[in-house]
Amino acid sequence: MISEKELLHLIQDAEEIKHFKELNWRGTFNDYLGIFTKNPKVSRSAYQRLYDMVVSHGMEEYKEHKKTIVKYKFFNDPYDNGRDGIFGLDLHLMKLVNVFKAAARHYGPEKRVLLLHGPVGSSKSTIIRLLKKGFEHYSRTPEGALFTFAWVKKGGDSAKQLDAVFGNADIIPCPMHEEPLHLITFKAREKLLTEVNKSLPVEEKLHIEGDLCPSCRYVYNALFAHYEGDWNKVMSHIEVKRLILSEKDRVGIGTFQPKDEKNQDSTELTGDINYRKIAEYGSESDPRAFNFDGEFNIANRGLIEFIEVLKLDVAFLYDLLGASQEHKVKPKKFAQTDIDEVIVGHTNEPEYRKLQNNEYMEALRDRTVKIDIPYITKLKEEQKIYLKDYAADKIKGKHIAPHTIEIASMWAVLTRLEEPKKANLTLLQKLKLYDGKTLPGFTEDNVKELRKEAHREGMEGISPRYIQDKISNALVSELGGGCVNPFMVLNELESGLKHHSLISNEEQKKKFVELLTLAKEEYDDMVKNEVQRAIAADEDAISRLCSNYVDNIKAYTQKERVRNKYTGQDEEPDERLMRSIEEKIDIPESRKDDFRREIMNYIGALAVEGKKFDYRTNERLHKALELKLFEDQKDTIKLTSLVSSVVDKDTQEKIDVVKSRLIKNHGYCDVCSTDVLNYVASIFARGDIKEKH
Repeated sequence: MISEKELLHLIQDAEEIKHFKELNWRGTFNDYLGIFTKNPKVSRSAYQRLYDMVVSHGMEEYKEHKKTIVKYKFFNDPYDNGRDGIFGLDLHLMKLVNVFKAAARHYGPEKRVLLLHGPVGSSKSTIIRLLKKGFEHYSRTPEGALFTFAWVKKGGDSAKQLDAVFGNADIIPCPMHEEPLHLITFKAREKLLTEVNKSLPVEEKLHIEGDLCPSCRYVYNALFAHYEGDWNKVMSHIEVKRLILSEKDRVGIGTFQPKDEKNQDSTELTGDINYRKIAEYGSESDPRAFNFDGEFNIANRGLIEFIEVLKLDVAFLYDLLGASQEHKVKPKKFAQTDIDEVIVGHTNEPEYRKLQNNEYMEALRDRTVKIDIPYITKLKEEQKIYLKDYAADKIKGKHIAPHTIEIASMWAVLTRLEEPKKANLTLLQKLKLYDGKTLPGFTEDNVKELRKEAHREGMEGISPRYIQDKISNALVSELGGGCVNPFMVLNELESGLKHHSLISNEEQKKKFVELLTLAKEEYDDMVKNEVQRAIAADEDAISRLCSNYVDNIKAYTQKERVRNKYTGQDEEPDERLMRSIEEKIDIPESRKDDFRREIMNYIGALAVEGKKFDYRTNERLHKALELKLFEDQKDTIKLTSLVSSVVDKDTQEKIDVVKSRLIKNHGYCDVCSTDVLNYVASIFARGDIKEKH
């Protein structure tokens, strides 16, 4: 048990407390100029900051179907142990980051609304949540530091004269947490940037645009008049401070969610009059009597998210268009106000189709950069979504049998794939090709071609949320005796289709049921193979069989005879033995010589390197040996007797050995190892033993 003293030490040692002074730095305008001179990046635009934040976590390149893809590690969610990590969308996320990069370099996308477009549950919201989280964390690092300012009423002889400017307040923070360099006149700012940009690479050059907000402009002009144009005295009222972005505190991160038409009000975006202060300042158009707290205002210097952006009332679109193209918003009764923020929204397919068909929305279409965020179409990546939530360390009191997550994921991916146009390719084979498996007769170019011809792949199908819901149902079910197996989840998936709100027609429902059957058949092959491997897992027996095979193919390829260890006589190589092994992996009679020479060359190459041959390093030969041994042993184990009520002691002992291998080597528990043996036994009993090669 942790002591009170240790607990207190943990709290006091927290990162935020340790860096409190650093994160709450305050200083004069001259102090800030010193910081800016040493590190001009403190005044980057919102897009420059966003791009640098993403890249700061590193990246790696890899080739997929002859295409170079950059994987940005930021999207693994480095902040919350991968809780919001994005899987299987590296190509689409690369396109998104390329837009950030172009916007950071002022190539045009900084004047657009970024629109993440895709089916429900395709991680659009998660991507934006991660970007917001990243912005917050980055603003707390030395590399991501940014600053704003406040107007401070000083004491002294002129304090009373300043009451007209400050009123009852001693400090007036900039309501839009602007860049302090906005306090410099445009000409002086231009000279400053020209000088600073000389030392910066072309892609990092600074562009500080915009003017003071109405509130700061009012104070600035009043002080300028008070000090008769002495700029230094005006600046003596400036206190610069470190700016920490925070969605909860409504600083630099804004979120706007459309409501019903009667309750929508554009002041939610651009701020509203503070009627209590009108009595104090005497006019609605006095900026001190206005709350610059609309979502556009508070998101300045950071990011604003528009949830279901295309459900916005048309009246709101004018604000959105101005904010994106001109980087300006129009608060009620005030002039255009400059903003610097990333505007990103998300929408689903039906809403986007409405946009395309609505001529009144043409201006928005023209100012939109659409990024498709489809469903995952790679089996391995789809599994990662569910393993994140249903890993063994997270599920207490229940065991999830092997292949349960895999089969559910397989069905989900199958529903998203388009039927291949090649007559000799099945949907399941297409899934395997996408997952990186190799199939005879198919090259990387073929896979690339398959991807190209399927224009809408991943934009339809079953959502990961549906799979998660059905796995959850199976976990809380009383069936299974503490173990959830693939059939429990498949049954949940099938029964849920009857009431699925997003399946609009019977034809689609029928197709999804057929795909469930396809997934079940694939599971049959998987477990038959697994039980075969468990039965044939006698390493000594496989080694002896391998040694015998190698002796025979060596003699065959070198046209020699083989010594019979029992009789001591030299005999012809055992063609029957060699073919019985090779046939297990579909080596035709016409290719047997090539395969045997390939094995001998492999053994010879290892010998040259001083290494000993091990059958486990050759996947095809290993599989062939296992299948041959299984065929030789399956009758001695009498697995089919499991479906009867009587099992003799000798058979039971052998079955217990197989069960222990399933538990030790393949992740089964006592319950599901018994279940899977019974299931495979029933397949044997039906005579359905078509081994998958």
